[in-house]
Amino acid sequence: MPRLILRLEGLALFVLATAAFAHMGISWWLYAVLFFTPDLSFAAYTAGPRTGAVFYNALHTTLGPAILAGSGWLSDSSLCLGVAVIWAAHIGFDRMLGYGLKYSSGFNDTHLGRIGPKSAGA
Repeated sequence: MPRLILRLEGLALFVLATAAFAHMGISWWLYAVLFFTPDLSFAAYTAGPRTGAVFYNALHTTLGPAILAGSGWLSDSSLCLGVAVIWAAHIGFDRMLGYGLKYSSGFNDTHLGRIGPKSAGA
């Protein structure tokens, strides 16, 4: 049950962040270009699972978009706010699909459970 709740939270974050972006009046091309940008952190796994997990988690925690949104709000920067909600939408999308924060033991070991061929219903 907790895994389902966490996935539903991810869905809510994805939908709400995307709706916020829609109301900001920023071009959708920015959303399309930046939505999967946090997944470039996968490349860090070439340096090993510990390094990969650090980089992946740094770009897949809601702390980053929250700090960026706060900075955008304080500086009245719609671009910062737009990037923050795109980033948050991506994180929500990943959580909805069951991709959680990674453990250093390997890419498939996440806080939402194991993913991949030998997963336990993640």
